[in-house]
Amino acid sequence: MGLVLALPFSCKEDFLEVTPKGSLDATILATKDGVDNLLIGAYAMIDGVSSNGFGWEAASSNWVFGSIRGLEANKGSDSGDQPDINPIQTYTETATNPYMDVKWGSVYEGVSRVNEMLKVLAVAEENGAVTAEEADSFRRQARTLRGYFHLEGWRMWEKICYIDETTDLATVTNQEDVRGKIIADLEAGLSLPNNMGQVGRFNGTVARVLLAKALMQMNKDYGKATEHLQWVIDNGSAPDGSAIGLMDKYGDIFDTENRNGIEAIYTVQYSVNDGSGGWNGGWGEVLNFPYKGGGGSPGGCCGFFQPSHDLVNSFQTVNGLPLLDESYNDNPIKDDKGLTIDQPFEPDTRPLDPRLDWTVGRRGIPYLDWGPHTGQDWVRDQSYAGPYSPKKQVYKKAQEGALTEVGNWTSGWTANGYRLIRYADVLLLLAECQIEAGDLAGARTNINLIRARAANPDGFVKNDDGSNAANYQVSQYPATGFPFDNQDNARKALRMERKLELGMEGHRFYDLQRWGVAQSELNRVLDYEKTELSSLYGGATVGPEDVLYPVPQSQIDLMGGRLVQNR
Repeated sequence: MGLVLALPFSCKEDFLEVTPKGSLDATILATKDGVDNLLIGAYAMIDGVSSNGFGWEAASSNWVFGSIRGLEANKGSDSGDQPDINPIQTYTETATNPYMDVKWGSVYEGVSRVNEMLKVLAVAEENGAVTAEEADSFRRQARTLRGYFHLEGWRMWEKICYIDETTDLATVTNQEDVRGKIIADLEAGLSLPNNMGQVGRFNGTVARVLLAKALMQMNKDYGKATEHLQWVIDNGSAPDGSAIGLMDKYGDIFDTENRNGIEAIYTVQYSVNDGSGGWNGGWGEVLNFPYKGGGGSPGGCCGFFQPSHDLVNSFQTVNGLPLLDESYNDNPIKDDKGLTIDQPFEPDTRPLDPRLDWTVGRRGIPYLDWGPHTGQDWVRDQSYAGPYSPKKQVYKKAQEGALTEVGNWTSGWTANGYRLIRYADVLLLLAECQIEAGDLAGARTNINLIRARAANPDGFVKNDDGSNAANYQVSQYPATGFPFDNQDNARKALRMERKLELGMEGHRFYDLQRWGVAQSELNRVLDYEKTELSSLYGGATVGPEDVLYPVPQSQIDLMGGRLVQNR
């Protein structure tokens, strides 16, 4: 038995005060390499993930907050897995939902890293450790990053704190209109060169696109946004100075080998098998692969992020054009819900936009080089989440082990970085601005560039014998008549094109938010999804308060009431 000894003294308060033997302070870090390493650390938060507890809840791909919330996908898996997503997809989440807190923390972790870097940069400048030119580049990159992080927060909550390196954290609130400060930070990046020498750094082109997005999302300033987007089309490049443009084949955009291809204006950089245990890979999207018990499907887990019926039905065409009257749900595309893999199934034979089968995995259609999607055995619970699988981020079977993490519980950590900005997105943003300015012909030209690429038969999904996997028909819009005969119809064409082109890429909810139609459009889609997945959506409805997410209650508590709720 051990003995407890009563010692004849007590601890004083200074017992807790330990003088450090040394500290890693700004003076030590204030070198060119030190500043650059701190900046790289800030860039590392673009994916939303870090070992501080930020994971798929905060992924920059916004598969939860942009796609699921936008009803182009549902959570997938089964009702008991990641249950905190359930209320997000039924518009019943509260301020105590953990996903709110993780996303908030991730945004401000990025902001904090930028601000700490800027403080060290000031010391390095004072000591002459960096040249004026180097300091200017570091500062402009950092401010553009800070603008990006704040914009990400603003789209979620609007009532956010703007924090820079001079902010008094003891007095900051979220009751200030911060839009001007976000825009000023993004404007700081306009003079960055196009060639930054590396694909992962922000350049002048990236800064202009982010600024245009902010101007459109926050201020509906389509005129200024047009100038920046047109400059990108005319003069832009990827951060390493390489050319940008539309990739010839739509499906090639999403191949891991092409993660920094011509279409990728900015890709969030992922790496695997680098000793990080997967932390540098696609941690944010690690759940979003077809599920098959016992393995045999890409990733081997976990069955999340299943495309919605409404999204799939939207790819129907008549004379190669989409159904802009929203009648596509009246005669839905045939699926295999309820069928076992032993029961026969033939895919739908009606005309379809070929982008469907690069966006969605559906039974009977080749799933990259994994063979045909086999239906129910690749889906965790069809009755709960439907029959479809995500596809755009998934790696090829031939890439497993080389472009996926080896030795972890899933191969879902991949090098297939999220395309944060791609060229087609810029064309469609420009077309949106042109429509709002009344330039319908210009908008039609830019939309048709994207539709012409989709129509490239070499880019259709093929069967093993070289035949088309489905009845693909897609055409360009005519020079006269509907839908570019008036502004309202042109808006319908633009909004449908973003849905078809950018489906499952995290944009949808924020698009609806920007257009001011989130409540009406989401309720329309909900009415249909309830007929397909009643147990999932039940009595869900979208109110005006659901256009924003609630400010996390934990953050309100931590700030002693200086934060206010936004709804």
